[in-house]
Amino acid sequence: MNTLNHTAPAPTLIRLTGVNKYYGDYHALRNIDLEIRQGEFFSLLGPSGCGKTTLLRTIAGFEDPSSGVLTIDGRDMKGVPANRRPTNMVFQSYAIFPHLSVAENVGFGLRKDPRPRDEKERAVAEALEMVGLAGFGTRAAHALSGGQRQRVALARALILKPKVLLLDEPLSALDKKMREQMQVELIRLQRTVGITFILVTHDQEEALVMSDRIAVMFEGEIGQMADPETLYRRPGSRRVAEFIGKMNFLPGRVLDTGGKIHVDVAGLGAGEIAPDQAPRGAAPGATVIGIRPETLAILFEGETTDRRLADGVVDEVVYYGDMTYYDVRVAGVDKPLTVSMKNMIGRPVLDVGTPTKVIWDERSLVVLSD
Repeated sequence: MNTLNHTAPAPTLIRLTGVNKYYGDYHALRNIDLEIRQGEFFSLLGPSGCGKTTLLRTIAGFEDPSSGVLTIDGRDMKGVPANRRPTNMVFQSYAIFPHLSVAENVGFGLRKDPRPRDEKERAVAEALEMVGLAGFGTRAAHALSGGQRQRVALARALILKPKVLLLDEPLSALDKKMREQMQVELIRLQRTVGITFILVTHDQEEALVMSDRIAVMFEGEIGQMADPETLYRRPGSRRVAEFIGKMNFLPGRVLDTGGKIHVDVAGLGAGEIAPDQAPRGAAPGATVIGIRPETLAILFEGETTDRRLADGVVDEVVYYGDMTYYDVRVAGVDKPLTVSMKNMIGRPVLDVGTPTKVIWDERSLVVLSD
């Protein structure tokens, strides 16, 4: 997660109020109200077709909202074309010109700039150094790797000094190792230039790693907007919880909501949770309880704990090297609980059918809305 700490919230740079977008009868964006802060790394996250790219293109000026108001830096963007907005976009395909050199690609947006040629060349060199491509100016663009092409696209966008950089799934074409490396590079770059980055992605891990805040979108609406830790630890609905990370869902009941909230969880038992572990205004009655696999644990032979325990039997084992995921059948629950355990020296990997005990803690429970 992007860990920039601000002593006070930065001023709002982009504001959308009641923004709707229709394509014929299809309602692509539904009453979007959103504020994005100056200098923020903000992500639009969601499944394919949820509206996140449409929203990004609306901010960029490639799409006009059917209704509502969009302002950037206090200025209404109605009727303002994309090339007149203080934004620039890095596309999923990078849109690199293969017949041009790296320097010619990066400097493409400066060709009508009235500055002297030597100043433009200096600006190109500075942009290439910023993205880690110093000395690559004369290289042919078609000879670059995927990661290098992505850096060229970033340099070309940043050389125009936009107030907002829009990133439309820029890492999706890279392999896993390069994608993880470029995530760190983008965080570093955003901190260096200090401008607002807006990232569109369907990769929840990517959004969690890179963002100051995330808006999770479904069917043209924002399902929840928060910082990465809040979204992960306190999802506001089952839909958000299912989309971000792995989550066990258990039948439960809210028994009482006076002070601390009393719940009864199938397979685990009764316990007390804090008000922030349930939706505001949660009432007594049947509900769904969520618990993350890494907040559960297995009690291995020779270990002790003062936390809560539930008897179970190992139903499935998936070994990842650093981690092992266990599906454990617990009485009173139709579906096995998934438990993730760090593989440590001296800790065995259990076999299917092994009787075991699952450790749990009330602080890990989340009451979820539909």
